[in-house]
Amino acid sequence: MGRQLILNGRICMVLGTGLLLEWGSLALGLFELFFVMVGLAMIIYGGIVATIEIILHEAQKKNYTYAHIRHQFTDKILFGLEFLIAADVIRTVLDPSIEEILTLGAIVLIRTIMAHFLSKEIEEYSFEE
Repeated sequence: MGRQLILNGRICMVLGTGLLLEWGSLALGLFELFFVMVGLAMIIYGGIVATIEIILHEAQKKNYTYAHIRHQFTDKILFGLEFLIAADVIRTVLDPSIEEILTLGAIVLIRTIMAHFLSKEIEEYSFEE
C-alpha cells in the first residue's frame, strides 16, 4: 500500500488512482468557478455599459439609439448565459445525482428559452435599424 494524502478532508492514495480522480475533481471545480465568474462578469459588464450609454444618450452627449444599446446588452446576456450553462454541466459531472441532473435539465431549459427569445429580440431590433 502506498502513502496516504489527506486532500479536502478525503484520504487519497498517493500512488493510486484516487489522487488522480481528486485532482480531476479539483480541476473541474476550478473550471466551473471560472465559467460562473466569466458568465456573471459578462452580464454585469453589459449592464454597466448599457447604463452608461443610456445616461449619455439622455444627456445628449452621445448619439446612441435605444435599439443599439438594447442589442449590445442582449448580446452580453446571451454570452453570459452560455458560460453559466457550461458551469451547470460541469457541476452535474461532479455530482451526477438524479436530483442534480433534473435541476440541470430545468436550468438549461429555462436558459435556452430565454436565449431563444433574446435572439428573436435581437433580430427584431436588427430589422428596425
